[in-house]
Amino acid sequence: MAATEIPAESENKPKSSNQRQWSAFLLIALVLHIPFFFYPILRLGTWLDLNGLLISVIFLVLGSSQIISRIYLRHRRDDWAVFYRKAADFWMGLTPVLLMSLLIFEFIVASTDILTSTAAYCVIGITILGGVVGLASAMFPMVKRLSLSSNKINQPLRFVQITDVHIGSRSPKFLEKIISAIIKLDPDFLCITGDFIDQTGVQESDLISLKRLSCPIYFCLGNHEKYEDLEDIIQRLKNLGVHVLQSDTLMFREDVQVLGIDDMEDPLQVEKELRNINLEEDALKVLLYHRPRGLEAARDAGVDLIVSGHTHNGQIFPFNYAVSRVFNRTEGMYQLGNARQYVSQGTGTWGPVIRMGTRSEITLFEYSPEC
Repeated sequence: MAATEIPAESENKPKSSNQRQWSAFLLIALVLHIPFFFYPILRLGTWLDLNGLLISVIFLVLGSSQIISRIYLRHRRDDWAVFYRKAADFWMGLTPVLLMSLLIFEFIVASTDILTSTAAYCVIGITILGGVVGLASAMFPMVKRLSLSSNKINQPLRFVQITDVHIGSRSPKFLEKIISAIIKLDPDFLCITGDFIDQTGVQESDLISLKRLSCPIYFCLGNHEKYEDLEDIIQRLKNLGVHVLQSDTLMFREDVQVLGIDDMEDPLQVEKELRNINLEEDALKVLLYHRPRGLEAARDAGVDLIVSGHTHNGQIFPFNYAVSRVFNRTEGMYQLGNARQYVSQGTGTWGPVIRMGTRSEITLFEYSPEC
């Protein structure tokens, strides 16, 4: 199943509405368990001619893994609980390739003389291979370079964007790896466009690798920070020298202005907040906003570039199609008039540490002056 994010409920919604939405979510999750969890286990068990007791044990362990990890162990910090949650998430990430390969071999078994046991081993092998490739795609972010130009700058500009790192779900060691890669790129500044942290209690010491950077760091809130200990997160980042931009702006230099706006579900959030921000007309204006929205407002306000994330580009195929039904900008560069918006696939992962059909990325923007 995809790493689908569930938005925080509004405090002023009626309790009955919240209960209905939660019940609907549980119902959908249960229904999805049938094709992604229950059917593959039962079918492969039959093909391998396993005895009923063994199939039942495997069915209970794997079929209930999400319920145990996301309901009963969600807030446990014991080493075994953390390991169980990560294993359950990884198993969840494998289920799409397991299901698709199983359906293909259902057709092969029905139309050829292949042994069902051979088909089962092929399905398992394909799934394991997909897991290895998917893990590598998630663990080793690629550096994506984008070359741009502007008549608003007097000298070259290089800056890096990371987004959706999800420290909490991902470890401080993963952040250290990212920071090492950024140092090699030698940017003028770093933009972090939200969902940097997705767990309560992530300590300043877990983020200390940020201090290794000698360049300014600008940060805007994502949706996940708001689900956790938000005020503590903001203070920890400030203690580490990070500029937290909440409908605020700073001049990096006289010809470059950096803006940041808090993430909101409201599709008009960028438009509303830009009205309250003083923009330097002659400067290159770079706006940090977590969701891939607001390009129209950016064009109207004279913002040159929005850097965003949030979508993960679906993270695991085929869920990129589901994401594209929610957002019309899911990955890559988009332009409207003189304004551009870049939507990163995300530097980290949420849920399973696995990517299929997508890549974790660190984005390097290289601006040159127009003659």
